[in-house]
Amino acid sequence: MTFSSRTVLDQELLSLRDNIIRLSSAADESIERAMSALQNRDVALAHQVIVQDEVINQIRFELEEQALRILATQAPAASDLRMVIAVIHLAVELERIGDHAVGIARLVERMEDEDEIDTLHKLPKMAKRAREMVQQGIEAFLQRNQHLALDMIKRDDKIDRQYSKLFRECLEEMKDDNYIRRATFILWAGHSLERIGDRATNIAERVIFMCTGEFVETPTSLD
Repeated sequence: MTFSSRTVLDQELLSLRDNIIRLSSAADESIERAMSALQNRDVALAHQVIVQDEVINQIRFELEEQALRILATQAPAASDLRMVIAVIHLAVELERIGDHAVGIARLVERMEDEDEIDTLHKLPKMAKRAREMVQQGIEAFLQRNQHLALDMIKRDDKIDRQYSKLFRECLEEMKDDNYIRRATFILWAGHSLERIGDRATNIAERVIFMCTGEFVETPTSLD
């Protein structure tokens, strides 16, 4: 590879990094807004999350097209090749994280005429942990740090335990017929957050592959 072609490739890879940051920021904002909408029963804010999903989808497609163009025109090898492949997978995971946020936002729309919810149980803590996991996974990618990615994977057990406790609490609430619908919505929101944690784990696994060339798969990974 000549100096000139190496410079072009470096610029393309830097652009990929920048777009991953754009996509992860948009997905994180969607989670934050969806949870705020749920907590405040803010249907207008929930609608913003749903509309924002089109932006997230577009960034994902642009990233995939950019990555495929690099593969076709720059012929990256070794760690550069693994980075481009990782970006394609990260784009998919981040777009799906946005979908989970939309799922929470759609619950807010369905709850518009419901009685006021006096407690969200473990949802705020789960959302905080899920967002931190995604952010740490992206930071591991930007730093090319497999140790940071491995550390993040270990945190997934905590969000799984939080969801299990939420499940038990909601089942207890369902003993009162008046709370069955509300508890069901809370469970669905918790399930979306637990899945975001699993998506973050997928991101971390791809970062480890990018750094080491080795595949690491955990029991919580999603296809």
